[in-house]
Amino acid sequence: MLLAHLSDPHLRPEGQLYQGLVDSNAMFVAALDALARLDPRPDAMLLTGDVVDEGMPAEYKLAAERLAGIGVPLLAIPGNHDEREAFRACFAGHPHLPKTGPLHFAVGHLGPVRVVGLDVTVPGEHYGEVDDEASCWLDSVLAAEPDRPTLVMMHQPPILSGIPYIDDYNCRGGERLAAVLSRHPQVERVLCGHIHRFMQARFGGTMLVTAPSTTTAIALRLRPDAEPASFVEPPAMLLHRWTPGSGLVTHYVPIGHFPGPYPFF
Repeated sequence: MLLAHLSDPHLRPEGQLYQGLVDSNAMFVAALDALARLDPRPDAMLLTGDVVDEGMPAEYKLAAERLAGIGVPLLAIPGNHDEREAFRACFAGHPHLPKTGPLHFAVGHLGPVRVVGLDVTVPGEHYGEVDDEASCWLDSVLAAEPDRPTLVMMHQPPILSGIPYIDDYNCRGGERLAAVLSRHPQVERVLCGHIHRFMQARFGGTMLVTAPSTTTAIALRLRPDAEPASFVEPPAMLLHRWTPGSGLVTHYVPIGHFPGPYPFF
């Protein structure tokens, strides 16, 4: 089973730039073009939040138009820049999304790997939180299929990246989440966005990875007094490939056109 993992496109209304500088809409189209060129085709596309930048209806209209032709099933969760009800309306045709409340879901019909979406967003805030209700829901859902390889999607990672100005807005309740995950060894990965960089760490007895953004990269500044900054680095996505013999292998895939292929390896 092959899953393409994109994150944080920060789409804007038609003709507007992200932060007034970057054409995030065009960069997302380039990412979708790269997805379309993948061979073999992914079994699904995962989108871990911040689909749009300001939660505006015009942004979600553009998102729906861009995503309409991807040709593979889409599983998306909101991020802190999304507006929950506008997000729900945008993806109203996705029957796995609940009609009310947090946008948690569990999907198991796409292949051997089950995908669980955990909506950790807090409306009106940029940090995330795993509260008692969310942790109980996740524990129950994971307990229902204890032998099924599973991915858990969420937006804000429940760990510290070391980048001080983004860590102020991580996911709170990480110890609560780690306790749940440690009871369910079938969880192969926790998949996050939010950091606008690739990052991996051990967490809750499994591996946690963050997908880079399809637009800007948050500057990797690790001093505690670092000033916030971003760069327009080459965008990228992740590919998660699961096979019965090897389990889950995650690949980092830059987005763009590069010299090659050359006849050596």
